[in-house]
Amino acid sequence: MAVKQPEWCSALKDISLSNPDDNDDNNLMRTWRGKHSGVGVPAFGWKISLSHKFKDRPNSWSLPPLSQVPSLVGLGVRYLLYYKKLRSKSKRPCMDFFNQTPLHQIYGVPLGGIGGGTINRGWKGDFCKWQLKPGVYTFDSPLADQFIVTIRSNDRTVFQQVLSTRFPSGEPLKAWNWRYCGSYAYYHGLYPRAWTVYDLQGQDVVLTCRQISPVFPHDYQDTSIPAAVFVWTVENKRKDDIDVTITMSMENGIGCQREQKVTTSLWNEFFSVNNHGENVSGVVMHNTTYDNMFYTMTIGATQKEGTKVSHCVEFNPLHSGTEIWHPLMERGQLSSLSKRSHVTGKGERIASAVAVSCHVKAKSTNSIDFCLAWDMPQIHFGNSNKFYKRRYTRWFGDQGKAGPALAAYSLYHYPTWEEKIHDWQSPILENSDLPGWYKSAIFNELYYITDGGTVWLEGESSDVTMLSRNAYNGVPESKHNLNGNSMHLNNGIDKTKEDEIRNCKHIMEYGRFAYLEGQEYKMYNTYDVHFYASIALAHLWPNLEISLQYDIAASILHSNPEPMQYLMDGVAAPVKTPNCVPHDVGCPDDEPWLNVNAYFVHDTAEWRDLNPKFVLQAFRDYHITKNKEFLETVWPICKIVMNHGMRHDQDGDGLIENSGAADQTFDGWCVQGPSAYCGGLWLAALKFMAEAASILGHDHEESEYNRILQMATKSYNKHLWNGKYYNYDSSPHLHLSNSVMADQCAGQWFLSAAEIDDVLPKENVRSALETIFSLNVQKYDNGRHGAVNGMRPNGVVDTSSVQSVEVWTGVTYALAATMIHRGLLKEGFRTASGIYRSAWQRYGMSYQTPEAFRMNKTYRSLAYMRPLSIWGMQYALEMPKKDKEN
Repeated sequence: MAVKQPEWCSALKDISLSNPDDNDDNNLMRTWRGKHSGVGVPAFGWKISLSHKFKDRPNSWSLPPLSQVPSLVGLGVRYLLYYKKLRSKSKRPCMDFFNQTPLHQIYGVPLGGIGGGTINRGWKGDFCKWQLKPGVYTFDSPLADQFIVTIRSNDRTVFQQVLSTRFPSGEPLKAWNWRYCGSYAYYHGLYPRAWTVYDLQGQDVVLTCRQISPVFPHDYQDTSIPAAVFVWTVENKRKDDIDVTITMSMENGIGCQREQKVTTSLWNEFFSVNNHGENVSGVVMHNTTYDNMFYTMTIGATQKEGTKVSHCVEFNPLHSGTEIWHPLMERGQLSSLSKRSHVTGKGERIASAVAVSCHVKAKSTNSIDFCLAWDMPQIHFGNSNKFYKRRYTRWFGDQGKAGPALAAYSLYHYPTWEEKIHDWQSPILENSDLPGWYKSAIFNELYYITDGGTVWLEGESSDVTMLSRNAYNGVPESKHNLNGNSMHLNNGIDKTKEDEIRNCKHIMEYGRFAYLEGQEYKMYNTYDVHFYASIALAHLWPNLEISLQYDIAASILHSNPEPMQYLMDGVAAPVKTPNCVPHDVGCPDDEPWLNVNAYFVHDTAEWRDLNPKFVLQAFRDYHITKNKEFLETVWPICKIVMNHGMRHDQDGDGLIENSGAADQTFDGWCVQGPSAYCGGLWLAALKFMAEAASILGHDHEESEYNRILQMATKSYNKHLWNGKYYNYDSSPHLHLSNSVMADQCAGQWFLSAAEIDDVLPKENVRSALETIFSLNVQKYDNGRHGAVNGMRPNGVVDTSSVQSVEVWTGVTYALAATMIHRGLLKEGFRTASGIYRSAWQRYGMSYQTPEAFRMNKTYRSLAYMRPLSIWGMQYALEMPKKDKEN
């Protein structure tokens, strides 16, 4: 039965969203030579032949133009000294520019739910990236981590193959049959699922491996489970029956362990449990040596009617592997003799395997199920001895014994998971009016919600007890002189408010959530960037977004007066100034939530965008959730940050000014006076404050904020509107100030998302968006890279800073969402498609979309938070049609 299309689909009728490069996905499949396409593979997603080789390989960064070098010399020297100081303490900075993650064009859909750690199975079949301890990534592809197929006919093995294109040399696993021809296999990724299809030439057998992780919207239990299921569908196209065995092997001590190069105290053991009348058995791999965090990895399989499960609890992955290969070749199953391995000593390596056999009749299919589960129930950060429980432990316990239960639960419930995934994705996938690239991008970019060093912890009141009682004890009444009139907004906050917010009932119920700014920029919940990414959480898991916002609200009140020398200007200032929004809530090498602001480049207490961004997100989240208790709780915090921001209005016209430094999220791009970006955010925040005051019945505050808004809007238009768009800033240097900034309408994006009437003339906003599309998108590599941050009015890129010349992937997606809100659908899709085509189709950056591109095939910061803003496009499409502009 066809899925009913949402009402917004009609808005796309008669609008051609196709692009000349929309068929680039076909280029990734040109080497596919299989005759059969597999079972159940959807029509849309990211599809690539296992033999594909990317022609383009972009480089990380490049030297800035000579004109920009003088402004960066001081920063470079101070960074070197800071880096040396940290290394002397065996630490690394949260942004380590000397050890950047290299580009590997190999990654696939990550395994696992939200916040329990992730494992990446690349598109060639390797288990190639591990993130079990939060924020610590191990980039390794253990040779023993494989799937093996064995086909038997008439009690004789006729085919046995490692399903890997690798061709290792030397002693390790030399008995295994490697070098599977990748031209007869392809990968299809559509997060949170993936399919790999193997056309076994000469056998008339097709294998389809379907990978399923428990990620679907509005679920706060199963979505936290650290497990994934592999369903192998065997198609027998022969005229005779066959017996097929799939074997899953894996080395113990991988992920965290390999990083430390310590392999003692590892052991494996067999397990068997009853699961709703069916037997689930396999191997649990124990690891007790990683940084005092015990964890297990479990391979489990269901012994359904007509299948047989066998196992091998230990083999040496450095030897030939005959103890795996020969039993499979001789009998189609493993020996299953031992129930427990020995405990490894220094330098020893150990692996295990589980095999499932089934009978497949001629011209029919059968299936085999595996589960991979990992259980690191209690974690700590850095060298701290304070442990936190992960979210899933609420249902599976925190003693490190949950592996078998996780495997059994996953194997039983994965059909329900898939049903929920199907119901979520089908309205988009089956909408013929949406372009194919978008159907891939909207789901695949969501990979970061699990793979971004994400932690989802139980919200225990003892978890976050302040290390320092420096929280600001109260906020004096603020007086802001506006044309001779004083604004009185009493913001007194009791000193216990910080802890009350941190331990509120919402966090106790839904837990504490954090994710990294990027896999290279290791700061949790970086707020200026979360501003863009937050729509994914707010739209799909709104209760996690609310939890994050409560933590930010508490951190606003927090204070850390310890001086920090910030590297951009060398000036010392407090680590955390009270009553302003933090840049981040800490890093994984320290104590997040307790020690906030790991960022070391600028004193972000002086940033102009952070405070209004809290107001914008808080009100938008209220609009989505209708959680009035949340709005009431954060209302006094919103007043605090707005009053703190008002000190940046030096001339009393209601509009804040920038300082002349890089005092906002574009932290390498200076801005002076009233500016399109920060000023636009400020106007939207004032509007939201007036709306919130009205909802909460605060008539005086509503009137005051509306009065300030009226003045600020007049000033904004006076200083910045040039008849076509809003100037970058009010610098006296015309060759800089009248640049076209791609992100100048960020405030209008949030107003639209909250269904609030704009504060600026609609025709002005539309003209600005059309100008951005014409110049920043179309004039920049013909729209093939998205929207460049800065463009001169004559169509030449603004080269005044290291960031004006970049395309920010998340900003581009957010711009596209704003265009859709304003009725520019074709322009919005065209703008966003450049990011997908560059990152996924041309450059092989699957599941690692970077923060920034440049047209010279360089990028910055792989695997970044901001591209989650693509969900702003979907949110815009799903809003009632009547709210779209024509």
